[in-house]
Amino acid sequence: MKYNPTEVAQLQPDFLGFIFWEHSPRYVEGDILELPSSIKKVGVFVDATLEEVTAKVAQYQLDAVQLHGKESASYCKELKDSLLSFRAQSRNVKADDSIEVSTPLDLTSMEIIKVFSIKDDFDFSVLKDFENVCDYFLFDTKGKLPGGNGYTFDWSVLENYPSTKPFFLSGGIGLDSVDKLTDFLNSPASQYCFALDVNSKFEMEPGLKDITLLKAFTKSLSNHLELNTDN
Repeated sequence: MKYNPTEVAQLQPDFLGFIFWEHSPRYVEGDILELPSSIKKVGVFVDATLEEVTAKVAQYQLDAVQLHGKESASYCKELKDSLLSFRAQSRNVKADDSIEVSTPLDLTSMEIIKVFSIKDDFDFSVLKDFENVCDYFLFDTKGKLPGGNGYTFDWSVLENYPSTKPFFLSGGIGLDSVDKLTDFLNSPASQYCFALDVNSKFEMEPGLKDITLLKAFTKSLSNHLELNTDN
């Protein structure tokens, strides 16, 4: 797989995601780059075991995990407890049978992002059990694959968002979404929208991002929001 996180990191996003689901065409193997401390390194998992997640966190020095499968609230609690208690000691502790951890790692600040997929509507009552075990929610479009489908759900569903938990907005966001995004970000439904998660609409192929398109999107959205504020 070709991918270009170094070039993406130069755009200074708040988060940069790495896919650790083997069935994804964006699956990451081997080393990944060191990021500036201002960018949080996020590992994306789908129904992985607790051992797999903590091993990847230790190996890649992840700042956050994004759970894109059917993980329960109890799983999230177990994961958070595991991350709080787990300590990778310098040079003499293995995260699993094959991965040597080379640097000390304090996992007390690890963040958990739980993904929920939306098609036409959504039962927000399912969020209640996750409130105290996740740091963010992420709302994506329900599709054949867990993420990266390139389709947008009806964001007006979020007008009924009952929580104060900050959330990520995802699902088919592209350059052609700027007008719609501007309207959403200036509506009450976006009150707790913390971040935008962009992916497939900015790819030349799975994992390889179009930097020119990303720059155009960032500039266009910023200009639209400034213009709306001025008016």
